[in-house]
Amino acid sequence: MSAPAEEAPAGIPAVRPLVGVSRCLLGHPVRFDGGHKRDAFLVDTLGPFVDFVPVCPEVECGLGVPREALRLVGDPASPRLVTVRSGQDLTERMRAWAEARVDELARLPLCGFVFKFGSPSSGLTRVKVYPEGGGAPSLSGRGVFAAALTDRLPLLPVEDEGRLNDPGLRENFIERAFVMARWRTLAAEGFSPGRLVDFHTRHKLLVMAHSVEHYRALGRLVAQGAGRNLDELAAAYLAGLMAALRLRATVKKQGNVLAHVMGYFKRVLTADEKRELLEVIDAYTKELVPLVVPVTLLNHYVRKFGESYLAGQWYLRPHPAELKLRNHV
Repeated sequence: MSAPAEEAPAGIPAVRPLVGVSRCLLGHPVRFDGGHKRDAFLVDTLGPFVDFVPVCPEVECGLGVPREALRLVGDPASPRLVTVRSGQDLTERMRAWAEARVDELARLPLCGFVFKFGSPSSGLTRVKVYPEGGGAPSLSGRGVFAAALTDRLPLLPVEDEGRLNDPGLRENFIERAFVMARWRTLAAEGFSPGRLVDFHTRHKLLVMAHSVEHYRALGRLVAQGAGRNLDELAAAYLAGLMAALRLRATVKKQGNVLAHVMGYFKRVLTADEKRELLEVIDAYTKELVPLVVPVTLLNHYVRKFGESYLAGQWYLRPHPAELKLRNHV
């Protein structure tokens, strides 16, 4: 039995993001040597809370297992995909398959994609590109499929699996994937000015932790809802939202949001409770404790005092607690 996606704020159903992933990372034996690169975090930790769409470009475009290894050769801006020993050029074959596969993926409510680091077909960044005449490779390429997908779906949250070992990058990617899942739910229900206002309101603190400037710009967009084409408005809002969330939520920005949240309790906390909360927030801003510590205390006060506005804020529970993402940032 699959686990629920997350504990949602009051009145909002939980969601399960649909996440594309390189098949080898799920433990499927599809690599050129017949092996796999099973990623325990993706399979065992994240897996119970998302639905995966496995993709292996090399197998799906018709190459066997095992097979001759591939590499990128030539101009890093538009490299050729060739077999390592025989030099067979598979560029057009892979590009034709990738175009068709991306068309299929674009029709799904995809919320993110995790690529295989370094893969000539699926690597997102820093893929080796070898000079035509031989020599040392540059680390400036993108896998053919990864390039096709990210060019077609530039707002989709994406990462190489290797970068997910960084706690900050991991939390940011998964936060974006869950925000995208909530956006997909909104889109499926149908946009309206009121629904967009509600979405924007519930994500206020989350966006502010990344960029106050973006939050204000998004607010101005929402204010235009009554007099603007809804599809155009939604497209502009999503572009601004994803641009904001790609920015790093620094300790300083988080500290400002935590202090803002504390302000909602200034009339109900005792002097000791205020002092304790200030001490916890200060410990976080000095990086003595992780973000989960002040957020847990604030969630306690939300429940204790029935603070309905904060109860609806995704900032306080942006992704499943079981992932322990805020235990490390």
